Amino acid sequence: MEPPSLPMAAKDWTTTSLHRVLCMQGGEGDVSYVNNSDSQALAITLSKPILISSLQSIKLFSSPVIRITDLGCATGSNTFATVDTVVETLRRLFTAVYGGGSPEFEAFFCDLPSNDFNMLFRLLSEKQKVDTPNYFAGGVAGSFYDRLFPRGTIHVAVSLSALHWLSQIPGKVLNKGSITWNKGKTWIEGAKKEVVDAYAEQSDKDLDDFLKCRKEEMVEGGVLFVLMGGRPSGSSSQFGDQDTRAKHPFTTTMEQAWQDLIDEGLIDEETRDGFNIPAYMRSPEEVAAGIERIGGFKIEKMEYMKIVEHSDEKQEEWKKDPVSYGRARTNLVQAAIRPMVEVYLGLDLCDELFKRYENRVSTTREFLHITCFFGLVAFSAIRI
Repeated sequence: MEPPSLPMAAKDWTTTSLHRVLCMQGGEGDVSYVNNSDSQALAITLSKPILISSLQSIKLFSSPVIRITDLGCATGSNTFATVDTVVETLRRLFTAVYGGGSPEFEAFFCDLPSNDFNMLFRLLSEKQKVDTPNYFAGGVAGSFYDRLFPRGTIHVAVSLSALHWLSQIPGKVLNKGSITWNKGKTWIEGAKKEVVDAYAEQSDKDLDDFLKCRKEEMVEGGVLFVLMGGRPSGSSSQFGDQDTRAKHPFTTTMEQAWQDLIDEGLIDEETRDGFNIPAYMRSPEEVAAGIERIGGFKIEKMEYMKIVEHSDEKQEEWKKDPVSYGRARTNLVQAAIRPMVEVYLGLDLCDELFKRYENRVSTTREFLHITCFFGLVAFSAIRI
């Protein structure tokens, strides 16, 4: 079999083009983010008390319009549910204090231009046909590592399951032959210390940029709430336990699938080594250090929490049908990284990679008997 030719994007992929393709899978098919974001929904539910608690202590603004933004909104019900929570909480607060007459609300849904905004607003329109609209909505296409709003105009900013995605792959990691070159891997779990340090350096820069922009955009007394992928305090690994390290969608099975393409002559090692997943799980200490560096915010609450990948009932169901489990797990990982892989490898090789991934998962029966956790860091802060 003659290997499919690689698109030019694979040969010319640079750190500066990532923002054009870093997005969740759009549409509403089997591999779409809309149909593969249950774990994110659970994370939002678990962290909801932190958000509500911060909103209840918010400064009651005299502005006739309260402006809310979801930074890294993706598509689907998760972003709508969170904005609804913010609006309903603040409306009750204004009613309790003033006896009514709450301001109007405006919500901005923000993500990179590659996000499926068409799907987002179609779903919002369908939602508003059932529920009475309680805010005016708009979309903003841009990176949350840049300024998105005029100075002092945002009252509540939330970012949900997004800030662990970096603005770019660290240039050092792509420097072939250097000590920081991530040879043989497509992510940093289990990588050399120098590679992890390069990611940590990029993570610190990105967190600083994010906070500097919000510091400018938010009004004094406003609430910043962030939920992101994270790791436990004191952990040098991206995860806190061995089972998660073995089973996480970005680790062993993903590396095996890439190696399958190499072994079959479909790609070479250099192609595999040029692809790196731009994600970094910060510890609570790293987040707190960033907030202290930039200033302008007072941390109200910060927690590390973890959620299980699926219920015990679903695990028992999949033990009887490993093929369905492999398909579900592959859909999950495609929802997160397929757009990047497809641009990098092209459609045909992208399909081949995820076929190998699904086969690996479906035939690794021990996965059905161990539990994977997703670590999270949630924090709320007040703009001071």
